[in-house]
Amino acid sequence: MNSGEGIISKPSKYSVSETLHRLETILTARGIKVFALIDHSGEAERAGLKMPPTQLLIFGNPKGGTPVMLAAPTSAIDLPLKALAWQDADGQVWLSYNDPAYIQRRYGLSADDIKPIASMGGVIEQALV
Repeated sequence: MNSGEGIISKPSKYSVSETLHRLETILTARGIKVFALIDHSGEAERAGLKMPPTQLLIFGNPKGGTPVMLAAPTSAIDLPLKALAWQDADGQVWLSYNDPAYIQRRYGLSADDIKPIASMGGVIEQALV
């Protein structure tokens, strides 16, 4: 499986929709705003195409993302944060997200600059337990 540079993918024992529902519950409890849920496979089906279950959750907190965007304005293309739940050809569900260390390298951010979002991987992965 090639999930792309800077993307962390972890297996989920839940369905695509349940994985993201679990994540949304965790984010909401932490006061993190969920902006959108994009159902890629649902839209593909409406277009007459077949695609394994694939959904994207977009979320963030201005207190975390804004300092990053101030330090590197083009980082706004990667923010707010996103988590992708998807099912592979073997039926395994995965939860994928951008590695904060990759975002740091991509935009030349300091450890202080990336600090507001550095721990989000751990928060995202809580949906898997």
